[in-house]
Amino acid sequence: QVQLVESGGGLVQAGGPLRLSCAASGSFTSINTMGWYRQAPGSQRELVATITTGGETNYADSVKGRFTISRDIAKNTVYLQMNSLKPEDTTLYYCKAFITIGTLTRVYWGQGTQVTVSS
Repeated sequence: QVQLVESGGGLVQAGGPLRLSCAASGSFTSINTMGWYRQAPGSQRELVATITTGGETNYADSVKGRFTISRDIAKNTVYLQMNSLKPEDTTLYYCKAFITIGTLTRVYWGQGTQVTVSS
């Protein structure tokens, strides 16, 4: 069974850094694009950043210049380095991955990790 397990969330002061990790486990053929999303209560889940297998990245305007997404293909892991955090970054962060098993590709989500930025 394929799982995405996130870690690294927590409480940090405004202006500080946090690093999120998301590791894929289980049996699969390949992992394609991976990314991070976030969702505040009562709001839609929104894109934070994505990264392809080739290393192409895409960021939400609100995090450009502050967040950096990267991945370790050998470890099936994607990271989100968050710097200069703001109180408005406070919310649940979810990892997403397109994972192929055989010839079937589907989306998997992690369970979410809480990021809280105090002012």
